[in-house]
Amino acid sequence: MSWFSSHIIFIPSVLLVGMFLGFIVGARAARNQFDMQQKRADERAAVRAARDAKKAQPAAEQAAPVEKVEKVEKVANAPKAAKADKSSGKSA
Repeated sequence: MSWFSSHIIFIPSVLLVGMFLGFIVGARAARNQFDMQQKRADERAAVRAARDAKKAQPAAEQAAPVEKVEKVEKVANAPKAAKADKSSGKSA
């Protein structure tokens, strides 16, 4: 019967120590998992933003030549407009 009294104290104490260590290790694992998911979400958001910016860039490039053509026309027409102003007697 002597082993019975020692087991009454030993078994619950081992269970409590095991629960404590399991809680510590589990909390750390959960925190690491949450951090990893947050990091993945941030990386996905960055990739998505880069992809959206890349998709929007060709649209802006298609619009850019129109603006360049307008600027070229203005520059090409500027000497004609200046000559027309001089010939009509207007001063700028």
